[in-house]
Amino acid sequence: MGETTGLLGPADVRALAERLGIRPTKALGQNFVIDANTVRRIVRTAGLGPDDVVIEVGPGLGSLTLALLADARRVVAVEVDGALAAELPATVAARAPDRAARLEVVHADAMKITHVPGPDPTALVANLPYNVAVPVVLHLLATLPSLRSALVMVQAEVADRMVADPGGKIYGVPSVKLAWYGNARRAGAVGRAVFWPAPNVDSGLVAFARGEPPPTTATREQVFAVVDAAFAQRRKTLRAALAGWAGSPAAAEEALRAADVDPRARGEALDVAAFARIAEYGPSGRGS
Repeated sequence: MGETTGLLGPADVRALAERLGIRPTKALGQNFVIDANTVRRIVRTAGLGPDDVVIEVGPGLGSLTLALLADARRVVAVEVDGALAAELPATVAARAPDRAARLEVVHADAMKITHVPGPDPTALVANLPYNVAVPVVLHLLATLPSLRSALVMVQAEVADRMVADPGGKIYGVPSVKLAWYGNARRAGAVGRAVFWPAPNVDSGLVAFARGEPPPTTATREQVFAVVDAAFAQRRKTLRAALAGWAGSPAAAEEALRAADVDPRARGEALDVAAFARIAEYGPSGRGS
């Protein structure tokens, strides 16, 4: 890992926020990291190389950004808050002037971006606002196929859902959709005291490595439509839960049997490959 002097400590974070007139809001999910050891740990766990181009979502005051710049070839920081986006280059220039040229700040909503300037990003590393963590990760994986890995800090409960295996109560839409893109795993726990303000929930790290989707003639959109329908009424059998998607309970049963899935099963029992098989026999194809 590169030299990470100049990182922000608790007093630095509070002073920056006060100067900018920023009071962290729950609406934006703003919990700023104030512990330098935590950001070093995140960057170390991300396993970045000197050629990596990192996209960071929600850099805030720059705690993680400064550590990322020590290791990565380039960091594209996507920040929705105008005041924070405007201040970040100055913070980096003051604390790590030799790395300032590696930073590009994009003032935008990460859920709405379709590309980022410069070389294709290879890694996502971010402390994500709890309320948008899963949608942001899924959007970026779909939109930026060059992303090969991710290391995100999210609410512990969300982290568990993202990495859950079939068969459990927390297995659901996030687990299946992430599995379409590759392999997600828990990469550690993070306590509350490293944030300001301290959240009332624990956090966790999720590491992701992109892989190939299951072989299927269905599109991702078709597969995800089945996933959404299956978990919209997760207590129902797939025959009942997929009735609206297929057109009727009988049509759902026909598609399920063709895909070699028990119509009495529930969505939580299926892996992503099974959902892909069902999609092939859905209303738009019947096995085409």
